[in-house]
Amino acid sequence: MSIDFDLNEQQISLRDGARVFGNSVLKDVRKAIANIPTPEDRFYSIRPFYEKAVDAGFVKALLPVDVGGTAIPTLDFALAAEELTAVDVNVPTALLGTGLGVKPLSFFGTDEQKKRFLPDFVEDGTRLAAFAFTEVTGGANFDAKDPRFGVKTFATLEGDEWVINGEKHYTTNGTGWDGKHCHLYAVVCRTDPSKGPDESLAVIMVPGDTPGISVTGILDTAGHRATISPRMKFENVRVPVGNILGKPGDGKKIISTNFAWTAALIGAACVGVMRAAYDHTLAFARSDSRSGPHPIIEYPTVGYMLADMKMKIEACRYLTWKACHQYDQSNGTEHELAVMTKVFCSETSVNVVYDAMRVVGVDSYTDLHPLADLMNDAMCFPLYDGGNMGARRRNLHEMIKDPNYSPLTAPYATFA
Repeated sequence: MSIDFDLNEQQISLRDGARVFGNSVLKDVRKAIANIPTPEDRFYSIRPFYEKAVDAGFVKALLPVDVGGTAIPTLDFALAAEELTAVDVNVPTALLGTGLGVKPLSFFGTDEQKKRFLPDFVEDGTRLAAFAFTEVTGGANFDAKDPRFGVKTFATLEGDEWVINGEKHYTTNGTGWDGKHCHLYAVVCRTDPSKGPDESLAVIMVPGDTPGISVTGILDTAGHRATISPRMKFENVRVPVGNILGKPGDGKKIISTNFAWTAALIGAACVGVMRAAYDHTLAFARSDSRSGPHPIIEYPTVGYMLADMKMKIEACRYLTWKACHQYDQSNGTEHELAVMTKVFCSETSVNVVYDAMRVVGVDSYTDLHPLADLMNDAMCFPLYDGGNMGARRRNLHEMIKDPNYSPLTAPYATFA
């Protein structure tokens, strides 16, 4: 058996199709949102682009085949994600947000739950899903052993219903397109305030039109300008007892599996943003002399920086590919490489975009170049989806402390 980085015909077709989609459709997103003052209106303005992404099959790619989806591998989705995010980060983030809302069902839902909730997204792919995870006090300690801390959204069993009360924020897609709610939430909660996460942490599926769900505020962000980050309130929200995924106590496994999926894919988004910065800077260096006798690419200082930037981009691309491949190989159970990818690629992306700005100079900090916007987008990557300091490095630390941890799992997939 050989180690092979060649893409097959289907993967090449997917990559090339995503590139065409990005360059023909998503190229207009930045202009469309440029002069819109509020985050909610910027988000609503990307709906036509999202609809075209649905028509192109990107939502079906997130869904299992047995409910009408195409369920492409994580690696293949990463190939497409790089191409999309090299042009725009906002529409792909909305796709990722829906993925976060539906993937728990794909991995942990019963056949009945999948058939009850997921075909809606095949019937109308513009419907949005959201993963209601982050508490208003933060999400890093969601699995705190002491029941006094951690998740403070509670689901109380009353007869044959769960009654959910709590508040969340950074609930990507949570407003839906109407500013009130999205189509489906996967709500992270605890079923008993006196018990820790191993006994009470849970994920419960909540249809968006359930009474008691409200948007109480919108957070504006420096980057990802058309990504919606609402604060959501769940007040006496009643859903059937059968809406829980697995049982109380399964929440930690569901959450870590879900965030490992996004961790691997965020590597592709980071590569896309770095690639956009690099391509712009390379073109600038080839054409601009800065009032000197030669284009600045002729000078070693610039050439060496471009070489260093390119090496970092390539390292992140192939780490992302391997993390996605290993996630697929393990059916979502192996998380180490995925988390490493999120940390390494997100922090590298900030460095690469900053180096691009250093090459261009002070003009890069203005609207003469796209680099300042790309830096704002890159700065988000180490902070969101489980911050690298508060959550992701702690994930890795927990894995390394485990007596069963093997340093060879990441390089050689020893879980197989």
